[in-house]
Amino acid sequence: MSRSRTAVLAALALVAGASGTALAVVPGDPGIAAIPCSVDYKVQNDWGSGFTAAVTVTNNSAAKSSWSVKWAYAGTQKVTNGWNAKITQAGTAVTANNETYNGTLATGGSVSFGFQGTYSGTNAIPTTFTLDGVTCNVDSGTGTPTDPGTPTDPGTPSTKVDNPYVGAKVYVNPEWSAKAAAETGGSRISSQPTGVWLDRIAAINGVNGGMGLRAHLDAALAQKGSGEEVVQLVVYDLPGRDCAALASNGELGPTEIDKYKTQFIDPIATVLADSKYAGLRIVTTIEIDSLPNLVTNTGSRPTATAACDTMKANGNYVKGVGYALDKLGAIPNVYNYIDAGHHGWLGWDDNFAPSAQLFYQAATAEGATVDDVHGFITNTANYSALKENNFTINDSVAGKSVRESKWVDWNRYVDEQSYAQAFRNQLVTTGFKSNIGMLIDTSRNGWGGTARPTGPGATTSVDTYVDGGRYDRRFNTGNWCNQSGAGLGERPKAAPAAGIDAYVWMKPPGESDGASSAIANDEGKGFDRMCDPTYTGNPRNNNNMSGALPNAPLSGHWFSAQFQQLMQNAYPPL
Repeated sequence: MSRSRTAVLAALALVAGASGTALAVVPGDPGIAAIPCSVDYKVQNDWGSGFTAAVTVTNNSAAKSSWSVKWAYAGTQKVTNGWNAKITQAGTAVTANNETYNGTLATGGSVSFGFQGTYSGTNAIPTTFTLDGVTCNVDSGTGTPTDPGTPTDPGTPSTKVDNPYVGAKVYVNPEWSAKAAAETGGSRISSQPTGVWLDRIAAINGVNGGMGLRAHLDAALAQKGSGEEVVQLVVYDLPGRDCAALASNGELGPTEIDKYKTQFIDPIATVLADSKYAGLRIVTTIEIDSLPNLVTNTGSRPTATAACDTMKANGNYVKGVGYALDKLGAIPNVYNYIDAGHHGWLGWDDNFAPSAQLFYQAATAEGATVDDVHGFITNTANYSALKENNFTINDSVAGKSVRESKWVDWNRYVDEQSYAQAFRNQLVTTGFKSNIGMLIDTSRNGWGGTARPTGPGATTSVDTYVDGGRYDRRFNTGNWCNQSGAGLGERPKAAPAAGIDAYVWMKPPGESDGASSAIANDEGKGFDRMCDPTYTGNPRNNNNMSGALPNAPLSGHWFSAQFQQLMQNAYPPL
């Protein structure tokens, strides 16, 4: 339940005119008492040891090119991170200064910011606020406090749009933003929007005092203001999750489909269906790295695993995805995007069409229909280059097609954008709606820095041509864990190319893919040799070196060295 205090300094002064009648003093009359500002402070979400709050400040004095709001707490409240303001705290005293982009505050204008905090005991709302040293919450005694409203009002739900990213801001996760900003140079990207990962049941209410789903949605409302806002969620807790990997194994066993439905998807759907959030555009990325495994890592293939064979046989990947699509797709402002691997996984002829057919099977299972699918996402948490400009799949060198090179290895696609556009067409042919859109995760596929090729490779052979010109510098496209040399890719952007709804940073840069050595944990995450820099590979990466960075923490944990590398090798450069 939200709690608020509105401090409004409005007074209507009446003075006697020459004839004795009462006259209202107009604004600007020197006879009126100064009415400098009003403040609305609202606790949006409180979970007993922490909270999120939204603050709206209205300036009733001269226009400002910068501003500073201050208050003090009576209890133990501590601000841990904020958004839309630079917030510092000394003891109980808190100061919120403007960011570079919102310093202008016109007469009668308002500005909003928010933050997350911790506390013990009681969480009393502050009683006194100042704007640039002038007290805002001392009424002259003649005015009547009124609530000017807050930016958390969700507004009228809008009709579902074709592309939710067009004309909308995208939610900046304050927890990730704070970690990024704390890194040297990190403030250059700490305001970028990233995905919020719901990767276990506990994440719905928040893990270890962190923000839960409601806290994120409340923070998104605070960021939304009067415009449109997209919130990006990764729904990721299938039974027997990631059957071909160990670093990202989940908490649910292969047969726990009922627990997945009732303890994971149903609670998420309940929160997202709350009318409070009806004005948000909620994008859900459904179960990354799941369905493609049933195509490439089962049966008689050399890449098959017993775990993937089990998940194909029991059908719980298909059932789980179908159930999630049905429950979440029933919410009018939710936009479901199914994970569709990447070109270095499904781009081969024997994977391409069968994957589309499997996705259709899942999209029509457990009550779901194709109407519950708004689109697909590729390259989630992966490193495949967005566009390889120095060679195409149609090139030939020394009498051989590029497809015959060791790098391309008979794939039909050399980069992620061409794959995403072609796979979209395949999906429509398979039975999905003709207006589906694609997302491409560009968070770590920039491959910039000094090693980035500036032109095609030598035409001595097809391998020298491809290897000398390719941006993606992995040993093999099957390498996926904390890749050495990777960089930030294209910044998030709406409608960048035909059929592409957006470039997104669904994987928050700086969060590890998996530990480089075994680490005991209670998160259900195993040790995968693909995260070990000394590993010489397996059939899934053609027995190449893993290319992983050393000293990596568990998947999802902060990896400072990787974050610094990503900034250093960003393309476009920072």
